Amino acid sequence: MAEQSGVLGPESILVIEDDLAFARLLVTFLKKQGYDAETVPTAAEMFQKLEDKTYDCLIVDLTLPDEDGIVLVRKLRARAIGPLIVLTGRDGIDDKLASFEVGADDYVTKPVDPREIVMRIKAVRSRSTTYGADAADKIKLGSYLLDHEKREVSREDQTLVDVTPAEFNLMWVLAQAEGKVLSRDILVDAVSTGDGPASFRAVDILVSRVRKKLDKEAILTVPNSGYKCG
Repeated sequence: MAEQSGVLGPESILVIEDDLAFARLLVTFLKKQGYDAETVPTAAEMFQKLEDKTYDCLIVDLTLPDEDGIVLVRKLRARAIGPLIVLTGRDGIDDKLASFEVGADDYVTKPVDPREIVMRIKAVRSRSTTYGADAADKIKLGSYLLDHEKREVSREDQTLVDVTPAEFNLMWVLAQAEGKVLSRDILVDAVSTGDGPASFRAVDILVSRVRKKLDKEAILTVPNSGYKCG
C-alpha cells in the first residue's frame, strides 16, 4: 500500500485512460487534492508501471487501444490488485454488470465532475480498509516469502530468488489461494503482463520454471483441474 499523508506519503492513483486531455485534467485535479496521481494511455504501459510500483487505487477506462477494459479489470483482479474504479463513456447495463462481475469496485460514467471521482476514490478506499480487501504485502509459499511491494521472493536464509514478473505473479496468486486449486484459465489472467495474450501452455512453462527455481513441491499439479501451492 502507498504511504498516507502526514508522516507517510500521499495515496497513489493510476489512471488508465487514452483520452489524453481528460486524463491530464483528472490527474492535475487529483494532485491538487493531495494524491500521487499518474496516467498511462494503454494497458501495456499500465503493466509496466505495476512492475515497479503498488498503487492504492486504479481508475480504468473500458475503451483502450490495446485491451478491452473489462478483460483488463479481470486480469487485474486475478492478480489481487485493487481497488478498481471503471471510468467510461459506456453507460449500458451489460457493461456495468460485466465490470462488476469480473471484480470492479465502482463504475462511473462520463462526463463526470472530478470532485465526484475523489469521493468515489475515498469510498472504495474506505471499504477496502474496513473490510480488509487490500492484499497482504507479504505472504508465504512453502518455505519462501513473497514480498508484493518489492516483487521479491526470498528463502529462509533471506537470500533472494531471481524471478521474472510473470513468475512472481503466478506464485503470488497461488500463495493467496492457500492450497485451493486454481484452473489454468484463472492463472492465464494472473500471469498476463500486457505483452500479448497468455495461454495455457504459457502457464505450464511458468510452473516448470518456478519449480526449477524453488523446488518441485512448491507448485503441485492437480490432474484435469489445474495447480495449487505445495
